[in-house]
Amino acid sequence: MIERGFQRKAAGKDWKIDKQWKDFDDISDNMKRAAVAAEDQTFLEHHGFDFQAIEKAIEKNAHSKKLIGGSTISQQVAKNVFLWDGRSLLRKGIEAYFTVLIETFWSKKRIMEVYLNEIEMGDGIYGIEAASQAYFHKSAFDLTKHEAAAIAVIFPSPLRWSATNPTRYLRHRQYLIMKNMRRLGPLDF
Repeated sequence: MIERGFQRKAAGKDWKIDKQWKDFDDISDNMKRAAVAAEDQTFLEHHGFDFQAIEKAIEKNAHSKKLIGGSTISQQVAKNVFLWDGRSLLRKGIEAYFTVLIETFWSKKRIMEVYLNEIEMGDGIYGIEAASQAYFHKSAFDLTKHEAAAIAVIFPSPLRWSATNPTRYLRHRQYLIMKNMRRLGPLDF
């Protein structure tokens, strides 16, 4: 967050870190479901790593200029909370170490709570409460399925995409996320 704040200043923008922590129970179940549907459908089943997703990403990235990720929500928490931005084998190795620690000492409920409170969801907007207020002028507790999917759809590129002004591509991804949300069944955190 601090690094992004300095990047904003360097770009001639005001310093902005809009963040408001919300406890797990104060976040809409729709948002939790949308995050799992969009980012890590095996979140409740794996122990920090989705080896099939990693293998698929490596295979696709070997033949494409557009890189895709294979990181789980747990790996993203490790990166966002403990590490720096960037791509390197060293950072990935340290991320794996922190992922193992997170999965060992935190519950899935705690991992999801930290994830939804720490990720960037817009320029200077961090966490689901700040995003919910910025995009829909309501508490994260009150997000509908449609609104939660609209926020989840921008997770991969929150500086380029908008939850309230989606492109055709984002509307299609939002539809797919909502379809996955229905398919997931109960999320027992």
